[in-house]
Amino acid sequence: MKMMVLFTVCLSVVVLVSAQAEQKLKNCNEVRTAYSSKGFNVNDVPNKGVHGAHLKVCPQGYSCCTLEMEEKLSQQSRTDLKAPVHQLSSNLQSTFTQRHRHFDQFFRELLTNAEKSLHDMFVRTYGLMYVKNAELFKNFFKELGRYYVHGSSAVNLEDMLSEFWTDLLDRMFRLVNVQYEFNDSYMDCVSRHMEQLKPFGDVPRKLRLQLTRSFIAVRTFTRGLALMPEVVGKVSTVSASPSCVRAAMKMLYCPYCTGQVALKPCKNYCLNVMRGCLANQADLDTEWNNFLDSMLGLAERLEGPFNFESVMDPIDVKISDAIMNMQENSIQVSQKVFQGCGQPKPNMAFRSKRSPPKDSGFPGRFRPYSPEARPTTAAGTSLDRLLTDAKKKLKHAKKFWSTLPDTVCVGERVSQGDECWNGTAKSRYESIVMGNGLANQVSNPDVEVDITKPDMVIRRQIAVLKEMTSWLKAAYTGTDISVGTDDTGSGEESGSGCDSPSCDGDGDIYFSTPSPVKPKIQPVNKNEPPSSGTQLAPCSLALAAASLLLALLTLHAR
Repeated sequence: MKMMVLFTVCLSVVVLVSAQAEQKLKNCNEVRTAYSSKGFNVNDVPNKGVHGAHLKVCPQGYSCCTLEMEEKLSQQSRTDLKAPVHQLSSNLQSTFTQRHRHFDQFFRELLTNAEKSLHDMFVRTYGLMYVKNAELFKNFFKELGRYYVHGSSAVNLEDMLSEFWTDLLDRMFRLVNVQYEFNDSYMDCVSRHMEQLKPFGDVPRKLRLQLTRSFIAVRTFTRGLALMPEVVGKVSTVSASPSCVRAAMKMLYCPYCTGQVALKPCKNYCLNVMRGCLANQADLDTEWNNFLDSMLGLAERLEGPFNFESVMDPIDVKISDAIMNMQENSIQVSQKVFQGCGQPKPNMAFRSKRSPPKDSGFPGRFRPYSPEARPTTAAGTSLDRLLTDAKKKLKHAKKFWSTLPDTVCVGERVSQGDECWNGTAKSRYESIVMGNGLANQVSNPDVEVDITKPDMVIRRQIAVLKEMTSWLKAAYTGTDISVGTDDTGSGEESGSGCDSPSCDGDGDIYFSTPSPVKPKIQPVNKNEPPSSGTQLAPCSLALAAASLLLALLTLHAR
């Protein structure tokens, strides 16, 4: 008796549900309203349910959909499928486009401010002598800027820095020895032994090491920030496959055909559809995460030993320190040069004058460096704060591609319970959720995915990320290996002071010894004849010349 009652109740429920569904199919008013809200012609919708044998995607039977409606809704499903992915991708693009703009602006203005600071300081400190030689320093900053924009294919940093110090030595050596004449071959002799002379102390070596490391790191990091929006843009424009559009139509709009316009897909059903549709994008995730890890590693370098701001802010003081070192040791440097390269000819024009030119030296001392007085950038923040913000965004971007399905299938787009659309009816979704990536879609129950045909646009972006990651890892060690460059030396090696194989054989005992006391002078000078053609003066004459130079410097100081 109880069984009969239970059977009757269940039958009544089934009949009631069937009657309600049948009533909805007899009256497709809700479907007409929902359909027209998508921008379609309401007249496409039948007034009541029709037999759905003509449908290609949705369940056949009585339906509120025609074949024409199904085709239009299939196109709409393509748009609806793309919309959340496009929104998420656009947000990511915007985030890193903005970060790249901030970093680029900061670095460019820091370089501009460093040049302005050096100019202002050198005008006050060295006056007319700086003004006459200002193009040397202007070109120095110009070349740094060119490297930042174009890389090693345009400027070899180590060569540029070496040329800068050589040119500076040439100008200063002539100025502190204005009583002599020097031709180009004589100055070539001087420059060849610059490493042994060390006229500027240890500043060139340290600055070269700091500049190469920091500029390589800065440029590579900024390029990485610029690459991210490009990759996201190209990957997000990949078209959905026909099987994906079909699956999306079935998930999003087949409930319309059954008259259940408010019915949402089951969450796991949505995940399987989206993981099938975004299988290629998910394969980008591994290389994307490697790239982000390398960006984070380089960011830490920029916060520490490769800090661009800490190198550029006091660069005027460092260069001035080198100049003052040369000025203070000019007599010793000149004596070594004269013994190694030969005694130069006297400057007859100088000897005819009763006093040295007023601008024949580098007067004065540089103003003590004040960190509080440094110019501020229009970016309005320090490098540390920019890096802290960038690192936060980089960490947040990890696993972006593999979590896209989970990010899409949330909220109002899905139903969390069992009262949801499972692809055929309002019921629980029973299938197993597939993993991410192309290889895991071989048994996807809802989307046909050809795992033997990966998307070539995405494969190219994977290759781009791999290459950029290798550049970032190299920059982490102070090395620039970016495309189009021949520069393979690392920042670590840039401070060695000898780049060419001939360095070892180009030494000179007169420059490597603390005092020129050994008599083995003439044999060496025969291999490297002085421009004046004169032999090395006796010791007493050398001392007299040194005394004259000291007297000239004393007169000038007064």
